[in-house]
Amino acid sequence: MTTPPASNSPVAAVAPPRLVADVGGTHARFGLVEGPGRVLTQVQRLRTEDHPQLVDAARAYLAALPPTVGRPVVACLAVAAPLDGDEVRFINHPWRFSRTAVQQELGLDRLVLLNDFEALALALPHLGGTGLRRHATALPPAVTPHGMLAVLGPGTGLGVAGLVQTSTGWQALPGEGGHVTLAACDDFEAAVLAAARRELAHVSAERLLSGVGLPLLHRAVATAAGRSIDVAMRTEAILQHGIDHATGDGGDADCARTLAVFCAMLGTVAGNVALTLGARGGLYIGGGIVPRMADLFFASGFRERFESKGRYRDYMRAIPTALVVDPHAALTGAAVALETEVGASSLG
Repeated sequence: MTTPPASNSPVAAVAPPRLVADVGGTHARFGLVEGPGRVLTQVQRLRTEDHPQLVDAARAYLAALPPTVGRPVVACLAVAAPLDGDEVRFINHPWRFSRTAVQQELGLDRLVLLNDFEALALALPHLGGTGLRRHATALPPAVTPHGMLAVLGPGTGLGVAGLVQTSTGWQALPGEGGHVTLAACDDFEAAVLAAARRELAHVSAERLLSGVGLPLLHRAVATAAGRSIDVAMRTEAILQHGIDHATGDGGDADCARTLAVFCAMLGTVAGNVALTLGARGGLYIGGGIVPRMADLFFASGFRERFESKGRYRDYMRAIPTALVVDPHAALTGAAVALETEVGASSLG
């Protein structure tokens, strides 16, 4: 028997996957990017309260991966926290960490950190038709994103970011716009803010328009309507009772009015963001709160408030608005950031 000659063809090494994460105040989503094209695999969602620190959540995710999956040595973590220096502190969660320590503890050659809404902004041009739900009233009809875009979204907190198209590609503009001072647009909202100010010296947009803010908004709305709340309701209950009442399935009128005020005020803030950035390419709503409202959000006063900018109504009317319904959008943005920082070729 003749033994075939050994092949001299080189065997291509399989590049290890890249780790991406979207870490908010309530959940941390992890995934892997394997191969070119930003294809996400092994996506898992963990509750942040189940883990002492971010590194513990990351270790739990990595430990649960199938043994056939390679160990990532490059990662991008999108976190709901301001980034300045080595130490990172979450605003709406007790987690804090050193980026240097996390890189060492996870055995990473490279660690990229960015704000979670910076990652969501980077994902916007890459979201397909199923990842967005658009307002039909926006004129002209929404097209491929271009120019300046903006995104804000109520999750545990309220995130805000911009995205500008440059000669070298898209550039995210991170910020802390959720902490701007909230303003009233009518007498009832003025009474709502007055009630909130009895509890807080500074009422930012996030203090009412977020998961942590809904209970305070619920109390303030009841107070402005001449009623009092004996037992504070949790965000989950406010959403459920408000949606049920709006759809005729029972629920609670105060909760329904709270959600109506929430959507209207969010429209005002969204319009302010779009005007400030000149986001004529589109204003996108992210976060985990609004997608749960479904049709209620699109029937609310959000779009009317968004456009209600006096002499600039026509300007605002031409800006499309859309809801981000892809729960993994920020992971896509983290993958885009890694391509920019590290390059796509090493994925094979």
